[in-house]
Amino acid sequence: MMDTIDIQKAKRLAETKGIKPGRIKGTEGIQLTKGMNPKIEVIGWEEFETRLKARGLALFESGGWMKIMKAPA
Repeated sequence: MMDTIDIQKAKRLAETKGIKPGRIKGTEGIQLTKGMNPKIEVIGWEEFETRLKARGLALFESGGWMKIMKAPA
């Protein structure tokens, strides 16, 4: 089961896995990245959180894995 998590927990999980927030170049899309894909620009957590909220998305976690999905109503 996946539970929603706040940005602070996401930061902690990301740090342990070497993951950073990113924006897919040329789009409004966002995702978590290890920073090795040239199509993804690493962005700051503040911008990432702003983009999540603007698009009605949230971070979910289960067993240490994070996923971006539609925010619960």
